[in-house]
Amino acid sequence: MNPDSTIYLTKLLGTAVVEGGRSVLGKMRDLVVDVAGQRPRVVAALVSAPGGERLIDFGPCKPLRRGRSYSIAAKAVREAFLPAENLLYLKRHLLGKQIVDVDGRKLVRVNDLVLDCSSQACYLVAVDVGTEGRLRALGLAWLARAAAKLFRRKLPSKLVLWNEVEAVDFSTTQIKLSKAYSKLDGIHPSDLADILEELDHASRVALFSSLDEERAADVLEELEPDAQAAIIENISEEKAADVLEKMPADEAADVLDELGPKKAESILAEMEDSSSSEVRSLMAYPDHTVGALMSTDYVFFNQSMKAGDAIAELRAEKPEAEVAYSLYVLDMRGRYVGTVSLRDIVVADPETRLGQLMNSVIEPLKDTDEDSNLSELMIKYKLHSAPVVDAEKRLIGTIVIEDVLERATRRR
Repeated sequence: MNPDSTIYLTKLLGTAVVEGGRSVLGKMRDLVVDVAGQRPRVVAALVSAPGGERLIDFGPCKPLRRGRSYSIAAKAVREAFLPAENLLYLKRHLLGKQIVDVDGRKLVRVNDLVLDCSSQACYLVAVDVGTEGRLRALGLAWLARAAAKLFRRKLPSKLVLWNEVEAVDFSTTQIKLSKAYSKLDGIHPSDLADILEELDHASRVALFSSLDEERAADVLEELEPDAQAAIIENISEEKAADVLEKMPADEAADVLDELGPKKAESILAEMEDSSSSEVRSLMAYPDHTVGALMSTDYVFFNQSMKAGDAIAELRAEKPEAEVAYSLYVLDMRGRYVGTVSLRDIVVADPETRLGQLMNSVIEPLKDTDEDSNLSELMIKYKLHSAPVVDAEKRLIGTIVIEDVLERATRRR
């Protein structure tokens, strides 16, 4: 950025808009930018005139500096005709609002905005999230100058380039952005969940609603239970059902357990029959039982299968990492007989039967068992996961160590 051509928005708010070098049209109240391009361009100015507010085309306008003050010189004044999408009012929509610092993966407050007017147009180039910008926005820029003079150092000023931030606080406006929140795609779901939990309720719901189902499901898993419930309660039942269908059944059951029975039933009714029946079966287990904590996502093979065939099937199925490390071996009647690690299958001769590789020492958990000693059991035997069976010893699920530790943490 060229320091000689950069202007802070707060320096322009309230300045005179002068038409043709002589007549004062009114005072500048806000600027409108089009964010569709790589560089958001100022396309209009909201001016308070004697006859009321006017939205004028900013093309013929140029900021002029006189000492420490500015004015807006308008060669001509014409009404602004703007598109329906991709417009932001800098003061109304951004100044004093929360945005996401995409690089820092955190929420920051917009204390001022930086414009570059070095060419024939003005562009939004950065946001000021520092102390100096806050004082400037409050009309206390003199305090920053006095402090700098007294202590021979400037107050903290921090600029974040516009292409490294994402606006999120649009919950109470009628903004239409064709690529809303696209910059958040690269943020890890757990970081995005932290950001969501810091937002006010309405902004949190608005941001979550903008995510596609896959992304929303990943983020929802990372949220605290109260935040999960608050979001699901305030989005459409159709959207909630679509998101929950993308989650593991046990995670979806945990979310629905936080809702009232009527709301949970309405969402279950919107889900596909196969998904809803799986979730219902998990919700039927009493709290503090193994069945209430187990996941129904697991990989199993018949004990007569060869190691080479098992590897081929894994390549075709591409299971999630957390369920691929421990693989379960069943007999011809679907009963659990042992566990085999992914490592043992990979290093074994391709012709070796899984029944020869499996570990039969580890006893499976029963779905009706109490879950009180799960963490000690899994740590003692260094288990990443443990099989769960029903009364007939048929494999029906698995317990993953991450879920056990997470539940233990929440109960403290």
